[in-house]
Amino acid sequence: MTDTESVAIESRRGGLVWLPLAAALVALVGLADSIYLTVHHYTAAPVPCSIIEGCETVLASPYSEIAGVPLAAFGGLAYFAAFSLALLAAFGDGRMWLFFGILVVLMGLFTSWLIYLQAAVIGAFCQFCLLSAATTFTLLIIYGISRLSARNRPL
Repeated sequence: MTDTESVAIESRRGGLVWLPLAAALVALVGLADSIYLTVHHYTAAPVPCSIIEGCETVLASPYSEIAGVPLAAFGGLAYFAAFSLALLAAFGDGRMWLFFGILVVLMGLFTSWLIYLQAAVIGAFCQFCLLSAATTFTLLIIYGISRLSARNRPL
């Protein structure tokens, strides 16, 4: 039995269903953050930085968009996909959990690159970007926990 099949079986039994459901909820946090930043980008409204100064520096940098589309919009698509895949996995489709894992690994790699850019190139941090990073790494941890628990279950 593959790990993907075991996740699907355990999801139907209720054993691991809490992991995909937790991931879906966390993905909604990332989606809300991304939508908030995307709306602020297109309305040109200043983003209130109450915890860390530097949001405008980061969000106005040339690294904040690709072909005129803000990275937050791409993040919104990624978080929506993560939410959808996690929800499908929670309802028994273990294959979607594998796709979720691939997605969050890619998101984690890109997020690491963005944190590097903020620290080493831009020299400023955005609290909303850091929230997105924390959300992505939380999704990655949830997926990692599911993989570890799948390996440690007896057949």
